[in-house]
Amino acid sequence: MARNRRLILSSPSEVWSLLSDGHRYGEWVTGTQQVLAADAHWPEVGARLQVRVGAGPFTLDDACVVRICDPGRRLELEAQARPFGAARIAMKLIPWGDNTLFILDWHPLRGPGTRMHGLPVDYIVAVRNGMMLTKLSRIAVREHGRNGDRLTENARG
Repeated sequence: MARNRRLILSSPSEVWSLLSDGHRYGEWVTGTQQVLAADAHWPEVGARLQVRVGAGPFTLDDACVVRICDPGRRLELEAQARPFGAARIAMKLIPWGDNTLFILDWHPLRGPGTRMHGLPVDYIVAVRNGMMLTKLSRIAVREHGRNGDRLTENARG
């Protein structure tokens, strides 16, 4: 299992707003080239995202299905990347003062990934997921600043 942690300088509700918009996954999920479709009821249990992942000309259409959703706190997805199998992606948001401690766990469920599971693969996944959390953090902080500016303007008005 690859596990990453990141302190995001935004509230859990602000981070959750990013997770709950399936069309925005391409902005922060490393390797996603395009979000092809997102169910209207995302991120409710059973909702699906259709995405195109890859690098350069090497792409594959993938699906993520919500398996567990505790709004504002926890989101668990099953990423299906045929023919490579499937993986569990668990995201947990913990309030940390005014900020969010974000914990991301990745674990292969089915397919060849289960046989290659171990230190080299987990290390590569942890690096990828670290890049992903950096992107998510930057977006959340940038949007937190915008929301804060609006709140300040409203307080003055």
